[in-house]
Amino acid sequence: MTEKRIKINDLFINFFEFKPENEQGLFLILHGWGSRAEKWQKAGELLAQKGYKVVIPDLPGFGRSGKPTRIWDIDDYCNFVSEFAERLGLEKFYLLGHSFGGALAIKYSLKFPAKINKLFLVGAACFRRKTIRKRIFCVIVKILKIFSFLPCYQIFRKGFYKFVVRSDYPYAEGVMRDIYLKIIKEDLSEFLPLVQVPVIIIWGKKDKIKSIKEGRLIQEKIKGSKLEVLENAGHSLYKECPKKFIEIVDQYL
Repeated sequence: MTEKRIKINDLFINFFEFKPENEQGLFLILHGWGSRAEKWQKAGELLAQKGYKVVIPDLPGFGRSGKPTRIWDIDDYCNFVSEFAERLGLEKFYLLGHSFGGALAIKYSLKFPAKINKLFLVGAACFRRKTIRKRIFCVIVKILKIFSFLPCYQIFRKGFYKFVVRSDYPYAEGVMRDIYLKIIKEDLSEFLPLVQVPVIIIWGKKDKIKSIKEGRLIQEKIKGSKLEVLENAGHSLYKECPKKFIEIVDQYL
């Protein structure tokens, strides 16, 4: 594994590169919101052992990469991925996106289908629908603000968002908080039937962030896609059971 840096449009971008002894393919991996390339190290190593070169960037605003200077949306991140791939000379590759990275991978596949051998969607965040549950939480959050003067309010607030609402919002700072609010408003359900590249969907059955129901809905909407379910895994299946996860990926290569 080699850690590298590159400058793209005034942003310093950190990324990891895994090189096999005999290269037989290329993987570009896009991590989820609040994550970073380093967390994918084991998965990258396992893919490299199977003969694949792997490139994993810290997306702008995460890890050791710089933050955007304005409020980005998914299309802005998509354009970044395009420029990143061009600068590194990535001509054609397997694209794997996890959670937010999965939504980004879908948008990229629609804009640049010729660049992709196969698309792997892992716990992908495609649906951003307003539900009764979300409306109730909005009301609760407004009520909680009344107690903002209490000493332990911020700790309680972060815990509430993380374990009850299951949101990264309170952990985002500055422009990233505005970017987060913009991104979660974009529902990709209408774009899914337009995906033309081969798609493999991988999901943890115990995923509490993105329900397995969402994985099945993605499979229904993308014609010809395949769904693989890891029975004992949650949202971070690439860390929870990396060997089994990469075995599933490998069987579709």
